[in-house]
Amino acid sequence: MVEQLMDMLKKREDEMIAIRRHLHENPELSFQEEKTAAYIADFYQGKGVDIETEAGNGHGIIVTIKGGKPGEVVALRADFDALPINEEAEVPFKSKREGIMHACGHDAHTAYLLVLADSLIQLREHIHGTIKIIHQHAEEVPPGGAKSIVEAGYLDDVDSIFGVHVLPMAPAGTVGYRSGYTFNGRAYFKLRVQASGGHGSSPHKANDAIVAGSYFVTAAQTIVSRRVDPLRTGVVTIGSFDGKGSFNVIKDSIEIEGDIRYSDNETRDVISKEIQRIAKGIEETFGVICELTYEPDYPPLYNDPEMTAFVADTLKNIDDVDIKEIKEFPRLSPSEDFAFYLEKIPGSYFFIGCTPKGVEEPYFNHHPKFEIDEDCLLVAAKSVGAVVFNFLDAS
Repeated sequence: MVEQLMDMLKKREDEMIAIRRHLHENPELSFQEEKTAAYIADFYQGKGVDIETEAGNGHGIIVTIKGGKPGEVVALRADFDALPINEEAEVPFKSKREGIMHACGHDAHTAYLLVLADSLIQLREHIHGTIKIIHQHAEEVPPGGAKSIVEAGYLDDVDSIFGVHVLPMAPAGTVGYRSGYTFNGRAYFKLRVQASGGHGSSPHKANDAIVAGSYFVTAAQTIVSRRVDPLRTGVVTIGSFDGKGSFNVIKDSIEIEGDIRYSDNETRDVISKEIQRIAKGIEETFGVICELTYEPDYPPLYNDPEMTAFVADTLKNIDDVDIKEIKEFPRLSPSEDFAFYLEKIPGSYFFIGCTPKGVEEPYFNHHPKFEIDEDCLLVAAKSVGAVVFNFLDAS
């Protein structure tokens, strides 16, 4: 049946490309994907599957394909939101919406999964178990869509989950995998320092919020170098320091915003503790009031070793002209809300090479000139299709 599925997908490659280009021309931002969600839901109409719309905290869609034979429940996920980026890539299907672009490849994810899901529907009598298709909204903006879908109970009966992301780290035909911690976790913080303002000529009659905030910035940069295990990864970024005022006025308050990245939960806890400790220390040292908001966004993404080994072994043993190389990828520093699924369900999130042909230094995801080799769509569909079919047959 896997060979039959591969043939079906090959014949529908042009359809995948057409869907991807339609979505690319019509991007929608996170939590605003009404037309995209309607397009996806309409695709499944009349196909004899259960469709749940408005899943989670937005426009998520859950499609349930019940196989003709008993077995486990497997979930497949693709995201479909775009980014607030003005497209600079010169392609004939360029975004029609000023300032919005599919710069991360979610259009590709949705296109491959729509055609793969439809092909699985046609083969459902041969499927052992049930396949849940998750078309997920709002991956790009915290709190994201994944967490709400998990909390709503849509995956309570799911035994395993798989997903892919296109990355220009290898040419189309390459599939990458990574076991264990794979993507970093992420947190956001905002610190408001309240002091007392005054005239620049009389600093002794004021309490300078900028000075206190500057000490916080400096101290925060010691967290990774002096508190985090050097064999682990952490990043503390101060992205905004709002202390604008008049040149001769001592500011009474400032706001600092920052981005935190961490490779694992232990590093997460260390950085969180230290940020709070430093804020309290600034209060004591400078006699100011610190109001700290600290919000973990996405957890580190942890690929189940057994599931990831299954993915790698399955694809290494498949004899397919379009799947050319299976290789281990390095850990990656971005964050991904697929991590919420993997906290609840064993699974694996792997990668599809998409570097455009003839390009030695491709623009990475989230760049306004980001492009993909559309051959990656068929590779994604075949890879995920082979994994899910073999997994259900083996379960």
